Amino acid sequence: VPNFEGHCFSFDRGVEASSTQKSLGDGENLASRRSIFGLLLGLSAFGLSNSKANGDGLPSEEKPRLCDDACEKEFENVPMVTTETGLQYKDIKVGEGPSPPVGFQVRRFTHRFTFFFSSYVAANYVAMLPSGQIFDSSLEKGQPYIFRVGSGQVIKGLDEGILSMKVGGKRRLYIPGSLAFPKGLNSAPGRPRVAPNSPVIFDVSLEYIPGLDNE
Repeated sequence: VPNFEGHCFSFDRGVEASSTQKSLGDGENLASRRSIFGLLLGLSAFGLSNSKANGDGLPSEEKPRLCDDACEKEFENVPMVTTETGLQYKDIKVGEGPSPPVGFQVRRFTHRFTFFFSSYVAANYVAMLPSGQIFDSSLEKGQPYIFRVGSGQVIKGLDEGILSMKVGGKRRLYIPGSLAFPKGLNSAPGRPRVAPNSPVIFDVSLEYIPGLDNE
């Protein structure tokens, strides 16, 4: 997941993030990514002291979260938004920075052309089962996750949910199985299994958009 707060975006960081982001990819390409996801989880065992500091290996209720107990109480009164795809979300905090750009239009003579591009975003996330068990988290890795928004590098629900966020915002995404992991994810030490087509919950914090906001 992307490398956010307090860092400058670089090509190297993007390369490092690209392997991690595969664990969040959509179901169509998930089969080839499962081994990478498992490998990444296995490699985390080599950094025991760092992992403990970041909460890796702790029971789910003790792992670092983007929404603490006080946040959860306030969260109960936040209205739910439902999109046409079935994605639902609540804003924990509305950001004040820019939103991820998704495209632009230009005119040339009598023709109009639409060019779509995808920008990098840096975000922290905590991925949970409906029960609240955490199965992935950038907070445990100690750095935000960088990915190209809208390019299919992450699951569809996360892609859609982050597009309307603003930098500095935090949001909880209730992602239906059709927008999550159609083929599921295998369990790993300290990580619960994600069943095929299971709904999942993502708490997401949009940290920055390289080149669009001042760090």
